Amino acid sequence: MINPHDEGLAAKPAEWIEADGLGGFASGTVSGVRTRRYHALLLTARRPPTDRFVLVNGFDAWLDTPGGSFALSSQAYGRDVVSPDGATRIAAFASGPWPQWTFQLPDGTRIEQQIFVPHGASAVAILWRLVDPKPLALLRVRPFLSGRDYHALQHENGAFGFAPERRDGRLVWHAYDGVPAVIAHSNGDYTHAPLWYRDFRYDDELARGLDGREDLAAPGELRFDLAAREAVLLFAAEGHEAVIGAAGERPVDAAARLRRNERERRASFASPLARAADAYVVKRGEGLTLVAGYPWFADWGRDTLIALRGLCLATGRLDVARMILLEWAASVSEGMLPNRFPDRGETPEFNAVDASLWFVIAVSEWIAAAERAGFPVALEKSWRLESAVDAILAGYEKGTRFGIRADADGLLAAGAPGVQLTWMDAKVGDWVVTPRSGKPVEVQALWINALLLTGVRSEHWCVLARRATAAFEARFWDDERGFLADVVDVDHESGRVDASFRPNQIFAVGGLPFALLSGERARRVVDAVEARLLTPLGLRSLAPGEAGYTPHYEGDVRERDGAYHQGTVWPWLMGPFVEAWVRVRGSTAEAKREARARFLPALVAHLDAAGLGHVSEIADAESPHTPRGCPFQAWSLAELIRLDRVVLA
Repeated sequence: MINPHDEGLAAKPAEWIEADGLGGFASGTVSGVRTRRYHALLLTARRPPTDRFVLVNGFDAWLDTPGGSFALSSQAYGRDVVSPDGATRIAAFASGPWPQWTFQLPDGTRIEQQIFVPHGASAVAILWRLVDPKPLALLRVRPFLSGRDYHALQHENGAFGFAPERRDGRLVWHAYDGVPAVIAHSNGDYTHAPLWYRDFRYDDELARGLDGREDLAAPGELRFDLAAREAVLLFAAEGHEAVIGAAGERPVDAAARLRRNERERRASFASPLARAADAYVVKRGEGLTLVAGYPWFADWGRDTLIALRGLCLATGRLDVARMILLEWAASVSEGMLPNRFPDRGETPEFNAVDASLWFVIAVSEWIAAAERAGFPVALEKSWRLESAVDAILAGYEKGTRFGIRADADGLLAAGAPGVQLTWMDAKVGDWVVTPRSGKPVEVQALWINALLLTGVRSEHWCVLARRATAAFEARFWDDERGFLADVVDVDHESGRVDASFRPNQIFAVGGLPFALLSGERARRVVDAVEARLLTPLGLRSLAPGEAGYTPHYEGDVRERDGAYHQGTVWPWLMGPFVEAWVRVRGSTAEAKREARARFLPALVAHLDAAGLGHVSEIADAESPHTPRGCPFQAWSLAELIRLDRVVLA
């Protein structure tokens, strides 16, 4: 249990999330105050996992007893106004198996509130019960609705459809034409009383330099006799209404069924980390993919294939990994996998040189894991994966989009004006913050690993791997400084070197199946990275003292994107760093024990600090390393799991 008053309600609240497996989710804060435009009770993906819409944003609730009327909710409004005062009555909060609040009222009444999302449907259950029996207790709930793109905001207008349709004992709101309807199934009595609640304030959006004000529609009020029974309020997006109750099924029975099924499903995971990992597994078409992060990312090629190693392979979910790999294999075009699918439209974006190479790594590791586990590898499906791998390497060797090609030295060149191709991909308008055009160091590590792994099937790739390996150390190693260059042949200019001290060089020693450095040189790289880049939550993206180093990730969009890879800490990089740290110490049991004791405690503690049970996307480069970005990031959690289950096992 968490006491929400430990840090005071003025502190940035921890956040919770409930994912539906389709790309939709419910999310909020421990305090109940919504601080993001994405905080919502019912957020649905119309084309999973994209085309997301917020349908039900939240609610206000009050309990009326002989001792008075007491709020059970709080909202932020206007200029520094928080009303009503329900957040002050939260006595305890627990995040498992789903978010649960206990409210302590001034008259001694205690109420428990639960919110959970049933897996595989765009629906949410909100339940209230008295902890101790009371003769009189009336719960009043006023839902807030919108019906907008999840990146957008709603403002008061005349088009919103307030009046509900009554259908089989349920309430159905059609907010706007072309937006899925909201279906409510409850054991309360509804009174229609349409209002606009104006000027909700979302502090996290304002802090990011974005618009953070919104108006929400409140169609009416639901009343529940809480003294007589548990209050049940179930919402579903149109098309998912059967989940919240078959014809004739009472709301309380539907809630009991959903709660029982979800308890059993969640209890089936081996650990809380494995259960958290499942939140990122979502449906795409007839297959599966991984969401890069909540609340604003969908699925990205690079993120999916990096995260798959920890979220699926390390947790033994080989069937899920296979479905994800097959789904992405079908997207190979000219040797490239898409970097992302847009929220709107069908044309994927291919601006990633490394996503395809991570696919090769993931396929190889999946096949190895499947063979170790005796998992059936269907010949037809493994052939499809190997064909995709062959198409990637052939496309890269020959040359494909954005100047990606194998050069005469065997190394992989990549880059075109105005395009960001590596994982350091921030772009503001026409400004590519870290273009890294030429031959980036981690791309060479990925390329050579992909060649070596595929070389077991073709000597051709072995020959190219040997040429590239010989060139790598000669071209990248700086003996005087004791580390690797970040990019050589910058902007395709032969011999031009970018020696900025960045974490990308760690992939030459850890994070991939084959290390490209060994002995003293490998140790010098790891020691230098530890001295200049390591923080408790991950590696800085640029060393202090380097040109452009930015200690804090804050400000408007331009300022934040300008800092994104200019010092900002990335927790996912802790995985390759720790693996490299252990390798240069001989991968002994003692080295693994020391690494676990030194590097994991801060990440484990972070699980209770920002996105509950998850790991944040980024953090400030300087102490206290405030978590930033997405509070729920797939590859950050994945690398923690991979460290725990594979690297340090």
